[in-house]
Amino acid sequence: MTEEDLKAIGRFRWGRPHTPYESFIEDEGVPIVRGLGVYDVRDMDLGPWKRTGGSGAYLELDGLGNRNGLYVIEIPPGGALEPEKHMYEEMYFVVEGRGSTEVWREGQPEKKQMFEWQKSSLFSPPLNSWHRLVNASSRPARLIAGTNAPPIMAMYKSLDFIFNNPFTFDDRYPDDENYFKPAEELSIRPENGRHINLGNLIPETMNCELPLENHRGAGHRNFAYRLAGNSYIGFVAQYPPGRYSKAHFHPGGPALICLRGKGYLITWPKEAGVRPWEAGNEHLVQRQDYGECGIVSAAPGNGDWYHAHFGVSKNPFRVLALLGGYPRNIVGAPGDQISYNLDQNLGGNSIEYRDEDPQIRKDYIEALKKEGADFQMPESLYDPENEETLAR
Repeated sequence: MTEEDLKAIGRFRWGRPHTPYESFIEDEGVPIVRGLGVYDVRDMDLGPWKRTGGSGAYLELDGLGNRNGLYVIEIPPGGALEPEKHMYEEMYFVVEGRGSTEVWREGQPEKKQMFEWQKSSLFSPPLNSWHRLVNASSRPARLIAGTNAPPIMAMYKSLDFIFNNPFTFDDRYPDDENYFKPAEELSIRPENGRHINLGNLIPETMNCELPLENHRGAGHRNFAYRLAGNSYIGFVAQYPPGRYSKAHFHPGGPALICLRGKGYLITWPKEAGVRPWEAGNEHLVQRQDYGECGIVSAAPGNGDWYHAHFGVSKNPFRVLALLGGYPRNIVGAPGDQISYNLDQNLGGNSIEYRDEDPQIRKDYIEALKKEGADFQMPESLYDPENEETLAR
């Protein structure tokens, strides 16, 4: 073998190119906000958005990983957005304002359906259906939207196919006058026995009743949702005052919106260790605070970063999760056991309270004191001799 044979072809380092979604949002001409999150999206600066007829900004938060697309959009007083349809799923959460959405199938504007929304409503136009959002008030209406546009644009690489496709998904959007009628009660998911809202409109997420689930301990209340037949799913969750969830890790993509109270996220890379402060790696720990109508990346980093969520209000801390759509977190073969809440020492992804860095509890107690709230975690959770786990 000659010296010429041993020469490498190409470069060992190179700049990552833009994904189709990243190129698309840069061409939209509106601001792009990056980082771990935004304390309150009502305070965000938006830019004129010619395509939509409103004002807006994209949220490219750390950890979305081109799985989840997020943006904030504002409808002018008494105005409406441009009608649109597309081959990616879209979920809307109303930050403030009230109005209505018109939905119709390709070539059937005479069968237009309409439903109303208000602050904290959650809804999703069926895939590739025409829809138009209308502001019914004399004040601007602001909404957060989550989409699975990043993987869809990466797959098809054709904006014409995505925005001008005449196909109708009749199985997802049947001819049903009650399609957008809210579900009267929660259902049970057969795969895990937990609660899910199977309606296509959730009129109010801020104060709706939540069943006790407690799959991460600490008095956790939760229900999942799957609107309009979407693979883009999520959940509404609530923690009692003075309690927090275990630190854990899982693939990136999800985002959390604060519905009530205030809180913060901490995150650090796995190489910093289970106890980063004790290991002298506290400089690698990042924190993002957020209040009502704030948003954070729920799993920052490269999908293997530890992270934990904390509510610091006197009242319960409630969040809405936008998990994104497929492909997400599919591992193993059908029928294999899956758990993101089980102790990582038992093969799960969670750090039990007894194993976490003591600085986490110390900082949380200090944050509660600043808000005049009390620490409510049972001391037994931190007992190294306690082998009981609340994860299921």
